[in-house]
Amino acid sequence: MVKEIRIYIEGGGDSIGQKTSLRQGFRQFFKELENESTIKIIMCGKRTDAFRNFKHDLKSYPDAFNILLVDAEAPVNEKSKSPWEHLKLRDGWDKPAGVDDENCHLMVQTMEAWFIADIATLKKFYGQGFKESGIPKTTNVETIAKDNLERTLKIASSRTTKGEYHKIKHASKLLELLDVTKVRQSSPYCDRLFNTLRSRIGYLQDES
Repeated sequence: MVKEIRIYIEGGGDSIGQKTSLRQGFRQFFKELENESTIKIIMCGKRTDAFRNFKHDLKSYPDAFNILLVDAEAPVNEKSKSPWEHLKLRDGWDKPAGVDDENCHLMVQTMEAWFIADIATLKKFYGQGFKESGIPKTTNVETIAKDNLERTLKIASSRTTKGEYHKIKHASKLLELLDVTKVRQSSPYCDRLFNTLRSRIGYLQDES
């Protein structure tokens, strides 16, 4: 019987403090989910560490529903739409035994796409001097190239009192403030993640 949901997430830097801060950001980002206390967020730092920890804990936590959440780092093949296939092609990662596509989720092409999906929050967070005109206008933020995401945020925020976008300094706070509905509407893979979590939380409730 599945007893909890464990999400192994890329990011958070190397220090405990940085990981704690980003974990809190993700906790707030998932706040709309019912019974979110069943979700355990594990910030893993490096991308490869997230995959390693995920694989290790498939055996350590057999009664949990384990999820790997990493940046796609590139466009996802629209024909396959399989996250494991994407990671195999890009990173050479083999899908572990006993898991399926619901165990793997992608931030496409990086987490910064989620921030660009909610320009109103960016404006509120950075305040005066934020250059909204430099943010790409698109209904699907996953089409924005990886190399343009962080660069665009840095340019748009460079003349604000908070200074240019910095992943360690700003990402956790932005996650806490994001309008999840806007992000889900602009990011199909984010919507997929929330649908999976809601479905699994419902399953846990039915089993209890």
